[in-house]
Amino acid sequence: MSEKYFDPTLKIFALNSNRPLAQKIADEVGVELGKTSVDRFSDGEIRINIEESIRGCHVYVIQSTSAPVNDNLMELLIMIDALRRASAATINVVIPYYGYARQDRKARSREPITAKLVANMLEKAGISRVVALDLHAAQIQGFFDVPVDHMMGAPLLADYFINHHLDENAVVVSPDHGGVTRARALAEFLKTPIAIIDKRRPKANVAKVMNIIGDVKGKRCIMIDDMIDTAGTITLGAQALIDAGATEVYASCTHPVLSGPAIERIQASPIKELVVTDSIQLPKEKLIDKIHQISVGPLMGAAIKRIHENKPVSPLFKNRFNVINK
Repeated sequence: MSEKYFDPTLKIFALNSNRPLAQKIADEVGVELGKTSVDRFSDGEIRINIEESIRGCHVYVIQSTSAPVNDNLMELLIMIDALRRASAATINVVIPYYGYARQDRKARSREPITAKLVANMLEKAGISRVVALDLHAAQIQGFFDVPVDHMMGAPLLADYFINHHLDENAVVVSPDHGGVTRARALAEFLKTPIAIIDKRRPKANVAKVMNIIGDVKGKRCIMIDDMIDTAGTITLGAQALIDAGATEVYASCTHPVLSGPAIERIQASPIKELVVTDSIQLPKEKLIDKIHQISVGPLMGAAIKRIHENKPVSPLFKNRFNVINK
């Protein structure tokens, strides 16, 4: 744990979605996790009890709304209600992975906008602030009428690739047109060119690679996405890059959803290594040799300290390598 934090009004609580990450965040801040119990009534309803006084405190609740997404979202909403009724001064929700974010607009008739619906529910419950990590679409920040601090995973991924000398003779690849901004950010850290995979998606979780824009022949390719779900896009893209002459392919993402056939697809693909963060807690059976997990605990902990002390969080958008060598 870091040196003990001096302000007793700062409290951090963990719910059930990712307790190991919550502990790392608390250790970075230098506080003990708050005492709370999260269990269920016999019919499955969630029951939460806060086991210490939080009157007048600035509370940070750590909860990824990952699978089981509905349970984790309800836990968070019930916890917010409990904190509000217990007279917390501010209620700050730290959401390393923001579920229901993929429907952020009406792409077809009669579709919901679930990212906005979740934002409405959180605000109605009584939040004061959101600290998020790599939202599926940056404009989701605008769905909230409370402050949103949007942290980036790219600096952490860049540190890993630089420290392992994987930025040499490399090109950063976006698996689709929508991820170009994300790929460009990583490429700026690594000082590499970028390439784009042009694909068509006939239906959800089904992707067809069409063309590669950019020079990847004889290069080490580093693919980046915000999340990997069934891994269809990333594995098809990796094979297309190898077919186009890439020497090796690495993949990276902030949120390892890894549902359905994802692990089998990654294992059978030409991807040499998949670098992910711990925004979502992975069970042991998904931590295969090809997957390397880095922690966002220090990043989120540093963000909490800066927010609590009314300091800017913008220095956290730089990777350590560039800061050290500035």
